[in-house]
Amino acid sequence: MPLTAAGRFAAYGASHWAALGLFAVGCAGLVAVGRAQRAEAEPGTGFGGQARGFGRAYALAVVYVMIGTQVHALLPGQWRIGGSLPLQLCDVAWPAAVGALWTLGRRWFALTYYWGLTLSVQGLLTPALNGADYPGIDYLGFFGMHLMIVWAAVYLTWGLGMRPDWGDYGFAVAVTVAWAVATFVFNLSAGTNYGYLNDKPGTGSVLDLMGPWPWYVLVETVVILLGWALITWPWTRANRPPEPAGQRP
Repeated sequence: MPLTAAGRFAAYGASHWAALGLFAVGCAGLVAVGRAQRAEAEPGTGFGGQARGFGRAYALAVVYVMIGTQVHALLPGQWRIGGSLPLQLCDVAWPAAVGALWTLGRRWFALTYYWGLTLSVQGLLTPALNGADYPGIDYLGFFGMHLMIVWAAVYLTWGLGMRPDWGDYGFAVAVTVAWAVATFVFNLSAGTNYGYLNDKPGTGSVLDLMGPWPWYVLVETVVILLGWALITWPWTRANRPPEPAGQRP
């Protein structure tokens, strides 16, 4: 176990492994719940009442958890321009997950699928968390947000059976590029580093393998585009199974 100062979070220490264990258990449970709800819906009718009711309850739970942590970050004693504003990609991923769970709409699902199953998973595996360990608010807020985003993607995909297509891929890429450009410009004007677009995080991450700035941004972009294509392709083959008719909002 890595050694740190008392009370500070340690990557792959006991509290990190506990969060990863909870992640695995939650994924298995939500897949089972979603499949049971999928079976409850009549064929050809889309999603049943159980799925819609559960999705909205889950969405409200995400809002409840995130409002508390967001308000805490904005308190006078906690406020700092470089970390308190909701400009990280996960700060826009959790509202997307709320939208996907509440509406079961395909556009919201697309963002949750691509952001949740790649970037949020990376956050779980290589957390850039410099705050206090469990039960500190930084720990609870960070892992609460990332877990609920990824769980939402897992529930909707392998539980309810929603599937992305190439149109969803293009939509997610376009929205992500718009976020990256806006955030990069803000970072330049405010001297911040949201999204780690202007510099690498101080803690170790996969970005350390991609060279210095700006090359790691370009490499990361290529990796994301290829990775998202790879997790789209299996669902778009001609022999894929039918899926519930999630609407595009």
